Amino acid sequence: MPGKIQNTGTPNERTLNFWERLYLPEIFKGLGYSFRKVVKEPMYTFQYPEEQWYPPDGYRGRPVLVEEDGKPRCVSCNLCAKACPPMAISMETHEIDSVKEREPKWFEINMLRCIYCGFCEEVCPEEAIVMSKEYDMTFQARTEAIFGLERLLVPEERLKDRLDYLKRARNPQFGQNWDFKRSNNIHSLRDRAFVKWLREGGAEEVESAATESAHA
Repeated sequence: MPGKIQNTGTPNERTLNFWERLYLPEIFKGLGYSFRKVVKEPMYTFQYPEEQWYPPDGYRGRPVLVEEDGKPRCVSCNLCAKACPPMAISMETHEIDSVKEREPKWFEINMLRCIYCGFCEEVCPEEAIVMSKEYDMTFQARTEAIFGLERLLVPEERLKDRLDYLKRARNPQFGQNWDFKRSNNIHSLRDRAFVKWLREGGAEEVESAATESAHA
């Protein structure tokens, strides 16, 4: 059974005249609009690589590690690797004789996998991994895209713009900006008051209280 032709036009729909049905006048009108924009609008392009764009502080370039006193600020908590959606971050931890107790033995980021989402920066409790302003990267082989500690570490002074931006951009609480506390970078249990209290006899008090509650 043959189909039926149905008119789906609305009653007040505009009808095209002869020249509009030809489409050529509309095409020339579009070309004229584009030509006027080319002539009158200012030039937005850069003469790359002679001229390069300097990104704002909020730009998310390649992730880097903050170098503090010649060593990475990272305490190798592995949160950035777990939060990374494409699993581009990997590391190995080793213990050191300092208040940090741990730092990465090796740290690698596969820049071919990285999607520059900034999740690693958001979850890092130490502000040890931040997004830089570097966006121009070329590789001759896939192995060159795997950055180790020697290519990831950047002195804190060179990342001041980004660190200051993070301080301003963190969620404000009660009208105040979030402030990174330097004491947060010390993850040692040696100086904790609770541990000291346990060593001085607090553990016996906890054990006796637990025994009394069990017999009650």
